[in-house]
Amino acid sequence: MGDRRIEPTFGGAASDEGSGLFVSEEDRVVGQPKKRGSTKASSRKSEPKSRGKKRGKSRRSSGGGLFGFLRKATYWSFVLAIWGGVAAAGVLVFYAAQMPSASTWAIPDRPPNVKIMDVEGRQVANRGMMGGESIGLHEMSPYIPQAVVAIEDRRFYSHFGVDPLGLARAVYENAVNGRVVQGGSTLTQQLAKNLFLTNERSYDRKIREVLMAFWLENEYSKEQILEFYLNRVYFGSGAYGVEAASQRYFGKSARDVTLSESALLAGLLVAPSRLSPARDPNAAENRAQLVLSAMRDQGMIGDSELASAISAPPVRAAAYWTGSENYVADRIMGELPRLIGMDVTKDMIVEATVDLDLQDLAEKAVRQMVDENKADLDVSQGALVSIDPAGAVRAMVGGYDYANSQFDRASEAKRQPGSAFKAFVWMAAMEQGLFPDTIRNDAPVKIGNWSPQNFNNKYAGPMTLSQALARSSNSIAAVLAHEVGPSAIVETAWRMGIESDLQPNLSISLGTSEVTPLELTAAFVPFSTGGVRPEIHFVERVTTIDGEVLYQRPASAGTQVARPETIGMMNYMMSETVGTGTGRNADFGWPAAGKTGTSQNSRDAWFVGYTAELTTGVWFGNDDGKPMKNITGGQLPAKAWKIFMEGAHDGVPVASLPGRWTPDTFQRIEDLLASDRGVPQQAAYPAGDTTGSIAPPAEIGQQPQRSGPIGSIMDIIMGNN
Repeated sequence: MGDRRIEPTFGGAASDEGSGLFVSEEDRVVGQPKKRGSTKASSRKSEPKSRGKKRGKSRRSSGGGLFGFLRKATYWSFVLAIWGGVAAAGVLVFYAAQMPSASTWAIPDRPPNVKIMDVEGRQVANRGMMGGESIGLHEMSPYIPQAVVAIEDRRFYSHFGVDPLGLARAVYENAVNGRVVQGGSTLTQQLAKNLFLTNERSYDRKIREVLMAFWLENEYSKEQILEFYLNRVYFGSGAYGVEAASQRYFGKSARDVTLSESALLAGLLVAPSRLSPARDPNAAENRAQLVLSAMRDQGMIGDSELASAISAPPVRAAAYWTGSENYVADRIMGELPRLIGMDVTKDMIVEATVDLDLQDLAEKAVRQMVDENKADLDVSQGALVSIDPAGAVRAMVGGYDYANSQFDRASEAKRQPGSAFKAFVWMAAMEQGLFPDTIRNDAPVKIGNWSPQNFNNKYAGPMTLSQALARSSNSIAAVLAHEVGPSAIVETAWRMGIESDLQPNLSISLGTSEVTPLELTAAFVPFSTGGVRPEIHFVERVTTIDGEVLYQRPASAGTQVARPETIGMMNYMMSETVGTGTGRNADFGWPAAGKTGTSQNSRDAWFVGYTAELTTGVWFGNDDGKPMKNITGGQLPAKAWKIFMEGAHDGVPVASLPGRWTPDTFQRIEDLLASDRGVPQQAAYPAGDTTGSIAPPAEIGQQPQRSGPIGSIMDIIMGNN
């Protein structure tokens, strides 16, 4: 052929040689051929008809009609499937090569959970990122895994991590509806995404998800994968894992949930935030019924079980974790790093001091007072703290409703204590030589430019300090503050347990320096212990779930911060407050003492009282400082205190407060001093003194020195003689 160029032929005689691009008229698939001349026309006419019919029939039998179309479709589908598989395998191999070696993959540790238990071993709360502990598949209600598999991945136990049929079904449903209405991911894929990946919508993430799903299926059993999934998946409203969700929505463990409750949990997984019963109970219920139907269709439950579950009442959940015990849990979580000396890095069990029975009683007392008086008296919030003589906090309510406000008014809100602070004024006076029977004049008083007034501007004239405290005299409180000195009052309050910064001015005698209910209540505890100040605490012990002790509260007898004789006098005077004074609404039959308090314009109302068993402080007010309608500490706070203390002391043997002071105690002391010729009578209590003059203010921390037969006097005061 040499260099001769061969051109393709488009007309004339056909040749078997050339480039092979020649296409005869018989092979064209276009419409009727065009006339190009008589030669072609005559040649077609001369062609035998039988040959043409034979060719047409052959074409129809071999490639035409429905059968031929199906055969070609099957063929090409098979070819495409092969090449698609090859392409998919290539993509997987490519991405697998980019990822770290599978030998280095591992299930990441679940974020630590802190399980808080009360003194009786009952669960108070779970805290941590997940909001609940991890429980085994065999521990949880069997309905939970069944419901999740039924609605999320019905072929979970048969597929290899990826479900081609489920994926095809999802593609079809989404195409028909024109939007994403169904996902194609298996539970294994969802777990892989939750463990290792983000929620990014991309092919890259999806391919990595598939690879990790293959790895999970290879490394773990189906039961293990399902357990991992159920303990980590998000169920809405801040709950991760079935235990957190069960506690969140039903107030019980996942071990105890019913069929209908399990269906509700499983139904949340498609859209946990939107379907949460805390947000849309009706949507959650409708979705749960779809889950129940799926379980019935797959033979997991029978008709009777289906009917019973569908008829169960819908779940109503609060918008947030509810229950006043959560105030205690929050406080404990704030203290935990300090107690264990490190951040929370592993699952822990905290043995708390709170008693859930007392906690429930305290919450009901606060809510009852607010519910009954909110409209008429403009009160919206309350707080209660109860502490035993060892310093253990047995109950703490930080507000009317934890679900609506998680701010802890018991330990974080500082408010003016009003006359409740007078306990420290009188105590400072007792420590500087005064007695309950010392006389002071209840009358208008002016000290410099300061002119404090009594409640309702009523004055009673000369009275004993015991009477003055019981009636909460402002004028006598101001006089005592002037006599003993503000610094002595501040020192006394700090020594007893107040921790806030206090301003040493005369107005402190009326409770103008702000404190929290927790610290004010704690500062009254030494009155119930004979002057011993215990360490206030919420936690007894912290262990890991394996039993390793991370913290054990050390045994402590407390610190003696006041003389027993002083405590005896204070208990006598403050018991008069409960018996005949401003706190008589708190009297419930036990030997008890306490002090009412009301800040200016009734912005705050207090009652802090104690028995030999418990010291309890109650506060009512409004978060914005809005005045209540003439509420005093002797009203709502004293009533709530009584409700709580009656229930708390039910069945407890009656016990007396330390120290006793009776109406004849003062005379017995005078008689004792008069019989002691070596001691002038006025040394301890000047004869004929109706003003009760006392020594100059003592220095902070200095105890007054008394001469005379102190030992015998103390026996009288403490009731030993």
